[in-house]
Amino acid sequence: MTIDEAAASDESQAMFNRQLATYRKIVGANLMFHREIYGLLNDVLSRDMARPFRFLDIACGDASASSRMLQESPVAHYYGIDLSPDSLQLASAATAILKCPAELRCCDFADAMATWTDPVDVIWIGMSLHHLQADGKARLIRHVYDALDRRGLFLIWEPTLRDGESRDEWLDRFTALRSAWAALTDEEFAAMDAHVRLADFPESPGDWIAMGEQAGFTRAEQLFLMPNRMGAVFQYWR
Repeated sequence: MTIDEAAASDESQAMFNRQLATYRKIVGANLMFHREIYGLLNDVLSRDMARPFRFLDIACGDASASSRMLQESPVAHYYGIDLSPDSLQLASAATAILKCPAELRCCDFADAMATWTDPVDVIWIGMSLHHLQADGKARLIRHVYDALDRRGLFLIWEPTLRDGESRDEWLDRFTALRSAWAALTDEEFAAMDAHVRLADFPESPGDWIAMGEQAGFTRAEQLFLMPNRMGAVFQYWR
């Protein structure tokens, strides 16, 4: 490795560490309602998946929230997909608490789903599908439909517009969260705000549901609206 490559690697690791520290602040302060979301997901799986099930965690990150949620469930196999090797290294440790095989794959989730062949019963994606444009979202949901067992479930937790709201209006609502996100420093919140404005493309509730129906799902509905109305959980039945 050259000096320049080593410097780039060090900066990449430093950036990951900064982002991870910010993310852990957000989760610790429950600013995005992780406790409610994963509690809801646990309730859905307890109700609809009493039998052993195979769980695919798209854009799993460090897999800590999913692993804790699945720890006492009848999960038979866990798959996690993420583009970050650093996140998957953390996920390897987090999934060690599961009483089932855990398989982690380092790849782009859209590419992975386009060629997915392992049968799964539940597919979950949280706060990641919104990075794709509308046609990319619809394409991925079709691939999810194809990957699921015929009795399978698909659940998403994604930024969601109010009815009639534009993306710019949604972004301005995010910026207005600054006082509620006091757990973050100004620098951390500014970095989050910049990321959101660059990479977040929320959809309306009607569009999230329509994408599922157009993919072939027999039913789709909104299960939960975040208290700050920035995002929602949707469930799709195969």
